[in-house]
Amino acid sequence: MTDSTLPLASRRVVVIGAGSRTGRALAHAASAAGAELVLAGPDPRKLEWTAGELPGPARTVPVDLADEASVAALAAATGRFDHLVSTAAMPANGPLADLELADIHRAFAAKVYGPLLLAKHLAPQAATDTPDGASFTFFSGIAAWRPAPARTVMATTNGALAFLVQALAVEIAPIRVNAVSPGIVDTGAWDGLGPDKTAFLRSVADRNPARRTGTVDDLVGAVRFAMTSPFVTGTVLHVDGGGRLA
Repeated sequence: MTDSTLPLASRRVVVIGAGSRTGRALAHAASAAGAELVLAGPDPRKLEWTAGELPGPARTVPVDLADEASVAALAAATGRFDHLVSTAAMPANGPLADLELADIHRAFAAKVYGPLLLAKHLAPQAATDTPDGASFTFFSGIAAWRPAPARTVMATTNGALAFLVQALAVEIAPIRVNAVSPGIVDTGAWDGLGPDKTAFLRSVADRNPARRTGTVDDLVGAVRFAMTSPFVTGTVLHVDGGGRLA
């Protein structure tokens, strides 16, 4: 059952990265609120998996954010829409001496080139005539504010995206453009630590002013706020428990 009073009811929401855990959670929340979903990402199988889980209508469109023709095809397949959120990330981590240029290009494609191309091709189709307006929401990250060795590319791409949303918010106004910047969030990205994961997350929580690590629901709530708050644009929402301050 959907609630027609919710801001996302009967809206078309594009979720890029819908095959990831965070993307799936965002798609579920928007679908449960009555939105029609366009699920995009590089892996059609994961997109179909997400679509099959949703309570409402959804269609899938493969997209490669490093390929302008692919982004243009996404725009053509999407048509008029209300909100777009991209969780896309392709980290290029490691010491400077070991970095490969191709990996750096992929990292910038996910966080910088891709958002630029999405704005270029989809902004003309955004529904700016509704009460809550249209929006783009991208994912930055705490590395831009807490750089660390072997995370130089991650810090740079996330920082570039933080400034990009300000520039886009001016250029494609009245479409609202914002970013969500997660801190250490248990999205499954840390599962590779195995039995050390619990101790790692506990140590992060002990240092954070909020005294906890993040959950996927924390990210979903921030994105929902960014999409449906008509007076918020050009802003980075830090969902990090104050981790950038610790």
